[in-house]
Amino acid sequence: MAKQVTLSARLRSESGRNAVKQVRARGGVPAVIYGSKEQPSNLEISQRDIEALLAHAVGENILVELEIEDNGKKTNRLSLIQEVQHHPLRRGVVHVDFHAVSMTEKISASIVIESFGEADGVKNYGGLLEQSMRAVTINCLPKDLPELIRVDVSAMKIGDTIHVRDLPLPAGVEAEDDAELTVFIVAEPLVAEAAPAAAAEAPEVLKEKKPEASAEEKK
Repeated sequence: MAKQVTLSARLRSESGRNAVKQVRARGGVPAVIYGSKEQPSNLEISQRDIEALLAHAVGENILVELEIEDNGKKTNRLSLIQEVQHHPLRRGVVHVDFHAVSMTEKISASIVIESFGEADGVKNYGGLLEQSMRAVTINCLPKDLPELIRVDVSAMKIGDTIHVRDLPLPAGVEAEDDAELTVFIVAEPLVAEAAPAAAAEAPEVLKEKKPEASAEEKK
């Protein structure tokens, strides 16, 4: 299941470019939380804390219990990290979107699909394992949200396929994508093209020898 972590945040009333600069100057990251039938709220979180959280995450879906401070009072809101923006050069986190969720309401999320094991058709017959889908959209309660979907491909032979319907989804998790979509296939081995035949040598052209002129013709 997806890891649930706690993250401190501060409600931020100020907005605009100057306010954002001030947040970053004191080591913070501007953020926003929206969803769950409530108005969006601007937040400030610690850059060190959010980058440490992301560095230890296995998948892209992380349930976060936000402890939001507002004038000395704290409220907790469960959320899912929706989007993380990074600086194009320094790669540090510059903004985070949180989507508020409820433990009693199902959510949709895109979960990364990862293979493990070496397919029999690859190992013993030179085939090629091809992955057509990198993620699957699922629907579940937040408590059942998986970090990623791991698929054992070791038994796959040449021509074998794994479809969305075959994915080992945890209990309480349903796929929203078409069940017939192909996720993995072991393709036939690549056959090296035969070297082009050497161009046939052009037949030698024998020039007919010109008869020597007779003595009379030389006169």
